[in-house]
Amino acid sequence: MDEIALDRATMGRLAKALAFICGPSHPATVALTAAEETGSAKDIKHARTLFLRLKPGDRRAALAMIAE
Repeated sequence: MDEIALDRATMGRLAKALAFICGPSHPATVALTAAEETGSAKDIKHARTLFLRLKPGDRRAALAMIAE
């Protein structure tokens, strides 16, 4: 995750990927969506924390889905 810059567009794409993998009501999905919408440092930090707490397989799958 350190290699990926988490700008608003990337957070939005991750939120969509997690909605597919974990569901739209999953806390990490909700946090990433909020961080994309607001762009506040607090929301971004919270979304990053929840993303890093995901199971490694879910995290890798989401990152693979947004890889270009």
